[in-house]
Amino acid sequence: MSPNIILILVLIFFPILLWKTFQSARYEGWKSAIPVYNYYLWLKIIDKPLWWFIFLAMPFINAFMVMLMVVETLKCYKIHSLGQQALAVIFPYAYLPWLGTKKAGDYTAPSQRVKVKKSATREWVDAIIFAVIAASIIRIFMIEAYTIPTPSMEKSLLVGDFLFVSKLSYGPKVPNTPIAFPFVHHTMPLTQSTKSYVEWVKLPYYRFPGFTKIKNNDVVVFNYPDGDTVALKVQNQSYYALVRDYTRQRVWTDKVNFGDVVYRPVDKRENYIKRCLAIPGDTLEIIDQVVYINGRAAELPEQAQFKYIVRTDGTRINPMALEKLGVTDDISVLGHDEIMLTLTATAAEKIRSFVNVKEVKKIVQPKGFWQPYIFPFDSAYAWNVDNYGPLVIPKAGATVEINPKNIVLYERIIKNYELNNLEVNGNTILINGKPATSYTFRMDYFWMMGDNRLNSADSRFWGFVPQDHIVGKAVFVWLSLDNRKPLFGGKIRFNKLFRTIH
Repeated sequence: MSPNIILILVLIFFPILLWKTFQSARYEGWKSAIPVYNYYLWLKIIDKPLWWFIFLAMPFINAFMVMLMVVETLKCYKIHSLGQQALAVIFPYAYLPWLGTKKAGDYTAPSQRVKVKKSATREWVDAIIFAVIAASIIRIFMIEAYTIPTPSMEKSLLVGDFLFVSKLSYGPKVPNTPIAFPFVHHTMPLTQSTKSYVEWVKLPYYRFPGFTKIKNNDVVVFNYPDGDTVALKVQNQSYYALVRDYTRQRVWTDKVNFGDVVYRPVDKRENYIKRCLAIPGDTLEIIDQVVYINGRAAELPEQAQFKYIVRTDGTRINPMALEKLGVTDDISVLGHDEIMLTLTATAAEKIRSFVNVKEVKKIVQPKGFWQPYIFPFDSAYAWNVDNYGPLVIPKAGATVEINPKNIVLYERIIKNYELNNLEVNGNTILINGKPATSYTFRMDYFWMMGDNRLNSADSRFWGFVPQDHIVGKAVFVWLSLDNRKPLFGGKIRFNKLFRTIH
């Protein structure tokens, strides 16, 4: 039975726990088992308006509404203790039947209850709890604020852009680690390594239905796939890249340079933002920096950037002219007449027109030149950042042939993302102890790349992004700050405020 159906059934028949309470309120107990009608009667029992049905019909919001209705039910039994109310919310399947049976004599209809005056402290505690819960619901299930930390999406999105990410677009995820310090990601405030969550309560992956599916060229926020394992002193680098460079033993034992090595669940891995170039089932290939999807050149983002060598007549290009074109970073002097710049296609064309510029040449790694730090990190696939593939993006339900050569493409999917035991013994591949020559994917996968193609740690460096790592869709920039400038000296980029993301 699918998780959707199970969840629906649990919510529909939840009021059956109140069989005895229905009887105390002078309704037949069996009516607590009638779908929809049971909630109508429950709202009458706690004397709440019928418009609450609107929220009861909203996915994931309804779960919190039910918690609120449980608390209101306890008040009918003169239970106002915060501890007792929390106990009922956490363990309703035991507490509510006990309540209706053992406390039946204490039942009082809401209209006959004596209003209990709360202390000022309790009023503040209730207000804070409500604010934290409401904000957490919005942040986890609806929309979350995000800040652009790196230039991988320049010039489409800038370092210092503050944007909103819609969780509703692709469907919000149930947190893998539901018990966590609110409003922080994986580390407690004012600490460098203290976890902000507990791992002894874990929930399986589940995603509520969304308004749409990920499409080619969507700008997507996701949990960093390589971030399942982290060396705490070098969190800005991939643990797996460190192991390839330094060996696993050194990374684990050299505490001075690498610190402790920790595992992070999916929802506590770093948030990355990239453009989705390929969706499940697509064939991706990069030829001389041009991305082809299913044999057709993909639309290049208007503000996509590449590296160029600019050769002059020996005179210097006016820095103000470069700044006017938005060229302020990654300026490298190669010689008295050569510099390397990161440019958009438009900026490159304008620089070509400068009277002292002799040549503007894009830097392209040739086909067949192997870069060992490029996925799948195997010389059998002599790929680089500019010439890559072809590669088919895995799709849920699709079956692929596996062999000793191509297993490097799917090893991480089989072992880390879909949690199988994988062994390769010579020419024999064992999955969960059984010889295998094919594999059927259980999840969809995506291929993410930054618009700043030559300065983006993306799928070319760590491979596929699993469906369960998807966080949401980047939709709107509400603030943009240039942290290199003073507050009253151009720090706020007014021309970049309140813009939608395409």
